[in-house]
Amino acid sequence: MKAKQTVKLIQWILIGVLLWPVAMVSAASDTTSKSPEQVVHHLQTSLIQAMRQGSRLSYQERLDFLSPIITQSHDFDLIIKTILGATYWAQLTQEQQNLIMNTFRQLSVATYAGQFTHHEGEQFEIIEQRALPHDQILVRSQLVKSDGGIVNFDYVLQQVDGLQWRIVNILFDGVSDLAIKRREYRAILQRDGFSALVEMLKEKITLTRQN
Repeated sequence: MKAKQTVKLIQWILIGVLLWPVAMVSAASDTTSKSPEQVVHHLQTSLIQAMRQGSRLSYQERLDFLSPIITQSHDFDLIIKTILGATYWAQLTQEQQNLIMNTFRQLSVATYAGQFTHHEGEQFEIIEQRALPHDQILVRSQLVKSDGGIVNFDYVLQQVDGLQWRIVNILFDGVSDLAIKRREYRAILQRDGFSALVEMLKEKITLTRQN
């Protein structure tokens, strides 16, 4: 390689090394600076995008597309801890905690991938964002169907480590998803125990894939 080419190559490498930390900081800033409304908007836009792909995407392809978006927008660790309750959570071993968190996360993503499968002109519209007690934020939105029907999707968000806003509950037409799961999961725990709850979640994952 000629001397001039070598010098130019070194210059480009040095520029890349100098700019890389700046790019990383910028990317991190973009992630942490999203408002609650922006978090919800990004999630809903991604869901509509998956729906528009329809049958062109397999279940696995839809899962792969949505998984990072849903994982980043939801605080699944806090959600499952809230569902089980602090007292019961403290009684679990670290291995059991990891197992239930990972299984619940897989089910949540699988449910999105299994439900948002085709598009018939639906559109999400964000109505408002307002403060809630305990430093939480409510983002109210609607799914407007092609026939004019409306489904209300209200998202409760909370900051993680004082930085990222993440979804900790969703209300469908005023019905709390967190409350429903709390009743269902705790009933299984009290009646059949921890292993039965994990198996139930795994069965639901399998059913989601089949539908």
